[in-house]
Amino acid sequence: MWKLAGIFLLYFPALAQAGAQIYEPLSASVKAVMQRAVSDRAVPRLAVSSEIEGKAWLTTMTKRLEKRIPNQRVRDDFLTTVHYEAIRAGLDPQLVLSVIQVESGFKKYAVSIAGARGYMQVMPFWAREIGVSEHNLFHLRTNLRYGCTILRHYLDIEKGSYFRALGRYNGSLGRADYPDLVISVWNGTWAYPLATADGASFRQGG
Repeated sequence: MWKLAGIFLLYFPALAQAGAQIYEPLSASVKAVMQRAVSDRAVPRLAVSSEIEGKAWLTTMTKRLEKRIPNQRVRDDFLTTVHYEAIRAGLDPQLVLSVIQVESGFKKYAVSIAGARGYMQVMPFWAREIGVSEHNLFHLRTNLRYGCTILRHYLDIEKGSYFRALGRYNGSLGRADYPDLVISVWNGTWAYPLATADGASFRQGG
């Protein structure tokens, strides 16, 4: 089953699994928290406890991503931004890489049938809800900031259940195909024992 899914992702990366986060009214307090989360513009950096650890992670991940993003400068900038935005949102960077692989196949300008945009396939209504309508969801940092913030929001709603949070993210809550695929990619392609700058470690999905 996963072999067939992998073949589909290879040839149709922009449309393979891209879903559509469903609009749900947010309370004023939740909206305020998410608005603050997308407004910070600090320079992305690897949030690790040592330079050696950061270099080891980047070296490992850049090799895995080389065929999908051939330009090393672009690839390293992409990975640094993924790492920074994931850790900032309290997410495993490998989970975020898995979502990107399944959602867009690492295509910056991917657009789903439902209108979701960019690497993490963010629906445009989120810019109106928690940001500003002028935000460009194809911009690397903007797209990752929104995507990580939204996924963190869904994880909080689902009390840490990756399966249900991923279903919400894809707009397929209650169906197993999408969360099972992301978790399979997370535990396989992107598995890496990463410790964050504060010494905490992430548990792989399951």
